[in-house]
Amino acid sequence: MSAAEASPNDDPHLRKFQKELSAGTVSLALLAVVEAAGEPMYGYQIAKTLERFGEGVLSGKQSALYPVLRNLGAAGLLDSHVEPSVAGPPRRYYSITDTGRAALRRWTEAWEATRNSVDAVLKGDTP
Repeated sequence: MSAAEASPNDDPHLRKFQKELSAGTVSLALLAVVEAAGEPMYGYQIAKTLERFGEGVLSGKQSALYPVLRNLGAAGLLDSHVEPSVAGPPRRYYSITDTGRAALRRWTEAWEATRNSVDAVLKGDTP
């Protein structure tokens, strides 16, 4: 198998790049998913929703989402509450706050500007 055909698991440079890239985008994606739901979601629901988008690129390890959710909550971007579950342990539900909605708008604008700039560079577009 050539280097170009190597799977992401075989390429340490690609794995490192994907990890660094996802560190900056997971919070944006989490806020977008919770806002789009229109109702509180628990962590597993959020993880499954992320898996459905982008061929699982954003899904990562489910356990890695919980620290991000906690950080977003600590920053006042998400609220959470715990409810009992008939099928297991209690579940923590997350909902976006007004501050989170405002942050999501700003972060989306920043993401789009960054994406457009990087796309232009990769395509060789000149101003």
